[in-house]
Order: sequence, then C-alpha cells, then structure tokens
Amino acid sequence: MTGFLNIDKRRGDTSVYVVNCVKRLLRLGYGKIPCGHFGTLDPLASGVLPVGIGNANRLFDYFLSKKKTYLARFRFGATTETLDGEGEVVLGGRIPEKAEIEGALYRFLGEISQIPPKFSARCIDGKRGYELARDGQEFTLPAKRVEIFSFALVGEASPDEFEFRIECSGGTYIRSLSRDLAAALGTQGYTTALRRTASGAFTEETAVPLSALTAENLGQYLIPTDTLLPFPALEVEDERYYRGVRFAIDRPDGTYKIYRGGEFYGTGVVEGGELRPGKKLC
Repeated sequence: MTGFLNIDKRRGDTSVYVVNCVKRLLRLGYGKIPCGHFGTLDPLASGVLPVGIGNANRLFDYFLSKKKTYLARFRFGATTETLDGEGEVVLGGRIPEKAEIEGALYRFLGEISQIPPKFSARCIDGKRGYELARDGQEFTLPAKRVEIFSFALVGEASPDEFEFRIECSGGTYIRSLSRDLAAALGTQGYTTALRRTASGAFTEETAVPLSALTAENLGQYLIPTDTLLPFPALEVEDERYYRGVRFAIDRPDGTYKIYRGGEFYGTGVVEGGELRPGKKLC
C-alpha cells in the first residue's frame, strides 16, 4: 500500500486530524502503514491536502517544494492578531479602491521576503509560534524567502473584501500576504477565507472529501507514486542495482523512474555515465 491520497480538506479540520483519520482507515483495511501530509493547511482553510502512504512519504521534500495555487479572500480596514477570522477583529484603516489594489499587486511578484504570522507552526527556540503567542510572549519570527508567481484580483465579495488567485512557492503564508498587501496600501488587512486549489500535481478536480473514504474503498482513490513523477522510465534488469551497487550505463544524466520486471521500484540517478540507486518507493 504505497502512493498518495488527494484529500479535499474541509474548513475547520486540522491537517493532523485528516492524517489521523487516514491512519485509522489504513489500520482497519491494511494494517499499520505510515502516512503523512505534504504541506499543512490552516484549520480555517479548505482544499487540496496530499497525504503520502507508505514509502511515498520519502518524497516529502520533493512535493513540499512544488508550486501551490490558492483562492483567497482579504478584508481591508481591519485586522486580527491571527491574521485570519479566528482572532478578534480590530477595525483600523481605510478601504482601498479596486484600482489601487490591482496597481499594488506587482510589488509582490517574484522572490520576496516574508515574515510568518506569529500564530503559525514556525519555530523559534524550539517552540511553535502559536504556542508562544497563546502564552502572551513577545517574540519575532525570522523572515523567509518565498516566491510569488502570479497574484491576481478576481472578484469583490463586499465593499471591504476582495478575492485573489495566488500561485506561489511552497512555504508561502497567504495570511502574511494579506497583511503586507494592506500595509503597502496604507491600511490593515487579514485573510477571511482560503482554499488551496492545487499543490504541485495534485488539483481540486481530482481531490476526494475525507467523508467519502472508507477502509473498503481507500485503495480505489490511491494515486500510484510513479504517475506523479515527471521523470523518464528506465527498466533495470541488472541485480547489482538492487544491492546498492553503481554501474556504467549509456543514458543521459538525470533522475529516472526505475522499473523492475515492469513494476515500479523507485528513483535512480545517472551521473557521468553511472547509474546509482535513489529512493526505494515500491
């Protein structure tokens, strides 16, 4: 039982809750199998949450770094300590015009420096930001570099709320983006709604609600690991490879999907005319 589940997380559920539910279903139908999510979604956010099953979790770093797409709603002229609707709303600042907002979006394109929200899972001195914030402690989270590939205003929900479509690198905080966009417009703002519509190769069109999964049908929704890897396929018959031995091969340098007897095995890397084992994913 190895592969991925593309879960459409409900607003209100935590990412950990989703993973625990999947673990419980796996135990009922297949026994104890490791699984984990590939990129946290805040409880108040909904949408695509990839969950790795079995050896697929060895690709965590690969998929976590992939491009994410969000639909977000920002409210201007107010803020909260959590930068979302969970905190107490404090009014302050003006409501910018639609044209002003559109004119400011270009400032956030490309690689930018972003300070994560204090109410986040980012760590400082070994403790989560949200733990320190709930304890009322004063602290500053270090800025991080993220990349915004596109940032578009797509609608107006109310006179003070606007909807945006954002494509960004993994690790981007949309709540910080709402705060920083508002600051660039000379006001305050926070995120009132958030939905992730894509995470790398995982999209909302193929996502399944957690409520639709059972121990009996879980396998029907499992996405094979190799179908999500954009590498050329390579059938390897030489048993030395499976014992961890490098050997010469006439293939261009790069990463390959390795198949053994027609079955997907994992990844391998060709460097300087030699094939070396990568990750075992079967």
